[in-house]
Amino acid sequence: MNPLTKAQLIVESAEGLLDVFAVQFNPTEFTLDKDVQLQDIGIPGLDSPLVQFVRGNAEKLSVDLYFDTTDAGTGSITVPVTVFTDRIYSLVKIEPERHAPPIVTFIWGPAFPGVLLSPTTGNQRRHAFRGVVQSVRQKFTFFSPDGIPLRATLTLSIREYKTLDEQMAQLNLSSPDRTHSHVTSEGDTLARVADRYYKRSSEWRAIAVENEIDDPRRLEVGRFLTVPSIR
Repeated sequence: MNPLTKAQLIVESAEGLLDVFAVQFNPTEFTLDKDVQLQDIGIPGLDSPLVQFVRGNAEKLSVDLYFDTTDAGTGSITVPVTVFTDRIYSLVKIEPERHAPPIVTFIWGPAFPGVLLSPTTGNQRRHAFRGVVQSVRQKFTFFSPDGIPLRATLTLSIREYKTLDEQMAQLNLSSPDRTHSHVTSEGDTLARVADRYYKRSSEWRAIAVENEIDDPRRLEVGRFLTVPSIR
């Protein structure tokens, strides 16, 4: 039997050090919430307004984490559950050097939602969720006779965090006046590649010349292409 894969939280300190710790019990569920901001553009005489994409909004991950230290006893010798919960609570506290809470990553297993995103989304595939803890709700549900908390549920909300450079690298936005890199996949043709980056399939010749391709209809899968800038 394969060992149980534990969900983990990875905390990035201001010095760049990583503190990795597994949750005590795997969650039974978690929620990912992502939306975009759209703007209606009203034009007189039309049946409905035109919809304009404005920007994406930060994604949010919500998860309940459970902690229990009753295995160590509930009498005079107890282990407070806060040995676990305070580590989570600290994630919403300001670090003196960073002047902000730490950056954290929630990771669990090899098939994290988003790992199978289509290449048409650029380089936005992910294997985990990275962000800043927006809120921590602590609910203590069992205590020792001395009032020591022994069982708790923490509701954790993590808001997506990406730097400008990371977002630009992931989006790989297509602009004809910039040079791009492209790795061919099944069914690719130069015309299709030109349409993706230039929005004009007829400009395939620029890619053919740049990469010294004689037959534009046959592209080897996995070939690295340089898509030159055009004006």
